[in-house]
Formats: sequence, structure tokens, C-alpha cells
Amino acid sequence: MEQAAAPLVDERQVRRAFARAAADYDGAAFVAREVGGRMAERLDYVRLEPARILDLGCATGADLAPLQARYPQALTVGVDAVPAMLEQARRQHPASGPLVSRLPTWLGGGSRGPTLAGGEAARLPFAGGSFSLLWSNLMLHWVNDPEPVLKELHRTLEVGGLLMFSTFGPDTLKELRAAFGDGYAHTQRFIDMHDWGDLLVHCGFADPVMDMEVLTLTYPDFDALAAELKAAGDTVAMTARRHGLMTPRLWRQAAAAFAAKARDGRVPVTLEVVYGHAWKTAPKKTADGRSIVRFDRSRP
Repeated sequence: MEQAAAPLVDERQVRRAFARAAADYDGAAFVAREVGGRMAERLDYVRLEPARILDLGCATGADLAPLQARYPQALTVGVDAVPAMLEQARRQHPASGPLVSRLPTWLGGGSRGPTLAGGEAARLPFAGGSFSLLWSNLMLHWVNDPEPVLKELHRTLEVGGLLMFSTFGPDTLKELRAAFGDGYAHTQRFIDMHDWGDLLVHCGFADPVMDMEVLTLTYPDFDALAAELKAAGDTVAMTARRHGLMTPRLWRQAAAAFAAKARDGRVPVTLEVVYGHAWKTAPKKTADGRSIVRFDRSRP
């Protein structure tokens, strides 16, 4: 029996960090809100009238209301692996409820408020083909292995449905990594845009479209950056991170290296934002590899 590969991402640490951040998350998650707005602009160019929408990694539900406003007849479902985040989402969306209480709405179409459910990205509690639109804003870089997650998303998406997501690319927080330079992981692993495109095809999606943009934020000092990342739950959760408390000496060294990059009293920090979307088309082969031939019965 082959031994399972050691995980790269400590997903329990991911959940702990976001649970601690949940109560004040909305005040710190301005990057996620900005990126979510830019994702929504891309929907202007997509012809789609989804009946059911899934927001995977919905956190406190900031994207649920805009999605529901855009598609008022759709049932909108938010899923997150962190109960504290879902509790905040329920407070912000009083008309929301657990999935089981919304089954009549699910069957009948339309919704007065989003449905919220707990779930892991690679093991979603939904039948195959449940959704017309899958939406995920800055979540995928937190999973240990994106391949089973994308395969699960493909399973839960209906034929003709759309996956739209954002994540961070490799240059994200490069200034933070350079400040330490000690061989430990100080940020998440960020996958290249082109590798995401290849992975989408490998997992069964069609016509992937990938693009990226670079956002630059500035900070007065290293402590301000670290505090903002912690408040948003964006602390490193790689298994190769430094475990235990960092010594004051190492922290001062990193802070000094970071400050050396200042321009006009502030240090620029890079965010490489990757956007992707792809479709689920009808399968061309059966599970055992046999070709599927379809006949057009409308022709004489």
C-alpha cells in the first residue's frame, strides 16, 4: 500500500486562524471585498441565468447579497468549513437558514435569503449537478491539494454550468518572504495562473479562461502588515512554517529588512490576484473510457 503524501497545508490551522478572526473579519477583509467586486464585473460578460448558486468559502457571506441581487430568482448557498464564520454570516443575513430547512425552496426555486451550510471543499454535502454557478473568492490557496477540490466542484456543477474563482498567484506577499529569507514558509503556497488552467482541464472543465492583475498595498511598517494579515485570518498555515514563538531578534531582523524597501515612508506589498472561470460540458467518454456518441433526433 502506498503511503499518503504528507500534507503541505495544515488545514486545522487554517480553520483555527479564521475562527479567531471571525468576529472582526469584515473590518479587515477589504481585499476580499475588492476582489469579489472585480469578479462580479466579469459576470457582466457571461450569458448565464443560474437556478442555484454555491459560494464556496463564503466566510461571513459578503458575496452572497451581491450574487442574490444579480440573480434574484436563484437559490444562493454559502458553504464554509469554519462554524464561527457561518455564525457571523447568519447574523448578517437574518433570512438565511440551514440547508435542511430550505429544501422546499431548493425544490421550488427562488429564495428570500441565502442558505448556509458547513462543509469541506473536497467533500461537499450536495448531489452531483446541484449548481449552475460555482463561485469561490480567495479560498483555493488554503486547500492542501486543489485537484480533489476541483474534481468535487466539477461533480457538483450541472452540465452547462460555470465555475468562477479567484486566488492569489506566486508574487503575492513576496516582500514578506524576502524579509525573513530563513527557509521557512511565511506565506501560503500560491499556484501559477497557467498551472490553474492546466489543472482545470485535467479535472474535466472546458474552455478555461485565466487572467491576473497585480494590486499594490502600502504599509508604514512590518507590524502593520502582520496585524492586518492576522485580523483577516491570513496567517501562514503551511506545514513548513516556523512552529512555536519567533524570537524578538528574528522579528526585528525581518522588520528591518522590510523597512529597507520603503518608498516615501511606506513599504509597497504585492498581491498577484488570479481570476479563472471554466465550464462543465457534456462528457465525451464514459467512466471506463468508452466514447459517447450523441444523435440529434430533431433532424429528419
